[in-house]
Amino acid sequence: MNPLKVGIAGYGVVGKRRRQVIDEHPALTTVAVCDRNFAGTGVLDGSVRHYADAQTMLASESLDILFVCLTNDVAADITIAGLQKGLHVFCEKPPGRDVADIERVIACESQHPGLVLKYGFNHRYHDSVRDGLALVKSGEMGRLINLRGVYGKSAIIDYRSPTHWRTKREIAGGGILLDQGIHMVDLMRLFAGEFVEVHAIISNDYWNHSVEDNAYALMRTADGVVAMLHSTATEWRHRFRLEMSFDKGSIVLGGLLTGSKSYGAETFTVAWKTPNDSGDPKEQTTRYNSDPSWNDEVVEFVDAVMNGKPVENGSSAEALATMQLVYKIYEADPLWKQTTKIG
Repeated sequence: MNPLKVGIAGYGVVGKRRRQVIDEHPALTTVAVCDRNFAGTGVLDGSVRHYADAQTMLASESLDILFVCLTNDVAADITIAGLQKGLHVFCEKPPGRDVADIERVIACESQHPGLVLKYGFNHRYHDSVRDGLALVKSGEMGRLINLRGVYGKSAIIDYRSPTHWRTKREIAGGGILLDQGIHMVDLMRLFAGEFVEVHAIISNDYWNHSVEDNAYALMRTADGVVAMLHSTATEWRHRFRLEMSFDKGSIVLGGLLTGSKSYGAETFTVAWKTPNDSGDPKEQTTRYNSDPSWNDEVVEFVDAVMNGKPVENGSSAEALATMQLVYKIYEADPLWKQTTKIG
């Protein structure tokens, strides 16, 4: 079988990293990329053709698969264009600027039932998350009581630069919560289910861009699981931490293996509650030294394309539910709409 031909729309840091994984997969080959930084049409290494925009690439190339690694304002439109051209599509998170964007994509997807659409909720494929989910599903930890999550980064270039697209609400749709915190929102849904009650404070008081630099949320599911979330762009030491308490113990996901290595060691810590532990229960920590997430999510996507299997993680339905919760958090703070710096 000939390899499936892949086009990558958006050839920045993420697009280039996707190409590495694509070209390592025996069933895929990258034949074209596009990015606004290309002056026009040409050829890169490996005979990969390049274009200045996605529309020209889609009109010029015979593709099987489209990877969308574009800014939030155009991600939904190019995803729809790919589906309409008969391509399987893998799109990075978030699926767009708002809930309406993903709803438009789903409406198009429903007209093309033979095509696979997957969103890159990459954190679900980290080993700490997968091991944690397996333990929860086993029932060993009992009933989930609450979750506490912090995901934050410091003043990286995105937030220092007043001209970067991520600082502009008309392009990005939202700030740190939509850009990075969406991963924590997605994981909280994965472990706890759907949240029906949401309270929040959204703030841009530090960086003073038109998008938020901090989001604080207190949420509850219908069966009483409470979650506290802090998504922040003022965490000077980068941090990822998700704590979960159960009636038989606790699970802590700490640190995250990333390209920058700035989130520290990725660990999975389990504590087992006993009647006489005096608040100091037996604890076990697993530390991971590799990140299979970028490869494994593409492997799952290709399996769905080639073998007709359902998308297990990152389906359009999951993307919609996560985007809906992100916007419940935004809308729980009336100042998010009323304050001119944010709304």
